[in-house]
Amino acid sequence: MLRRLFAEWLGSFSLLATVIGSGIMAERLADGNIAIALLGNTIPTGAILVVLILVFGPISGAHFNPAVTLAFAIRREITARDSGLYVLTQIFGGISGVLIAHVMFDNPLIDPSTTVRGGLGQWVGEFVATFGLVGTILGCLKARPEAIPYAVGLYITAAYWFTSSTSFANPAVTIARGFSNTFAGIQPANVAAFVGVQLVAALLATIFFNWLLDEKPLRAKA
Repeated sequence: MLRRLFAEWLGSFSLLATVIGSGIMAERLADGNIAIALLGNTIPTGAILVVLILVFGPISGAHFNPAVTLAFAIRREITARDSGLYVLTQIFGGISGVLIAHVMFDNPLIDPSTTVRGGLGQWVGEFVATFGLVGTILGCLKARPEAIPYAVGLYITAAYWFTSSTSFANPAVTIARGFSNTFAGIQPANVAAFVGVQLVAALLATIFFNWLLDEKPLRAKA
C-alpha cells in the first residue's frame, strides 16, 4: 500500500508540475496570444498523462484523480479506506507539484489564483469533461486496457479545447490550481463548485457506463 500511495503522490505531483509549469512557460512565451498559450499548456499535459499512466499504472492504477478513484470505488474495485487514502495523497501530491513549479519559475511559493472560473457554462464544461474522462477510462478498460494511457492523454488534449472550462476534470487538480495565480489557475472561491460538478459527473458516468458496457444483456440476447 505504501508503494501504491507513493505512486499516486508522485504521479499527481508530476501532473501538476507539468500543468502549472507549462502554463507559466506558455504564457511567458506567447506574447499575449492566449490561443498559443493554451496550446502550449495543452500538449505537455496530454503528453505527461500518457507517460505517468504507463509508468504508475502497474503500481497504483494511476488514478491521480479523486473522480477516477470514486468511479472505481463505486465499482467496488477499491475499498473505501483505500479510496480515502488515495484522495488525500492525490491532493497533497497536486499541491506539492504546484509549489515546485513556482520554485522552478521564481513565482511566489503560495500565490492564490485570481482567475474567475464560474457560471453555468463553466460548470457544464466541467461536467462534460469529467463524464467523458470516466467514460474513456471505463470504455477502454472493457475493450482495450492497454490503450488507456493514450486514450486518456488524447481525451484531455481534446477536452482542453472543446470544453468551456478547459477540462480540469479532476478535483485534486482543481484544488491545487487554486494555489497558483498563473495561466492555469482558478480562484479559490470557484473551486468548490468545480469539484462538486466533477464528482457528480463521475458518479453519473460510472452508473451509465456500467450499464452501457454490461456484457450480460448481450450474452442473454445472443
